[in-house]
Amino acid sequence: MALKLTSLAFLLAATASIAPAIAQPAAQPQGAATAPQTKRGNETLKKYCTGDYLTYCGNLATDDPALDKCFQTNWTKLSENCRRAIDVYQKTDGKKKG
Repeated sequence: MALKLTSLAFLLAATASIAPAIAQPAAQPQGAATAPQTKRGNETLKKYCTGDYLTYCGNLATDDPALDKCFQTNWTKLSENCRRAIDVYQKTDGKKKG
């Protein structure tokens, strides 16, 4: 199965670090890392794929070209919900259904 994961891979990598930042109040404790911001992806991907990113590709930086290959290599290991979220994301070109 050919996958177009370029922006998706970046999204998953970024969401692993920005999801906690979104839920935090504006003021962060001293020494807390500031997460990079991204406009890619959607809440469904964040909800269902962050754990898979951390498990299989979390050692890769968000801008690492190897991240796409990591998701492709681990496609069968990804949770069913994450794979479904990716499929919907790709079919809608990342646009929210509604």
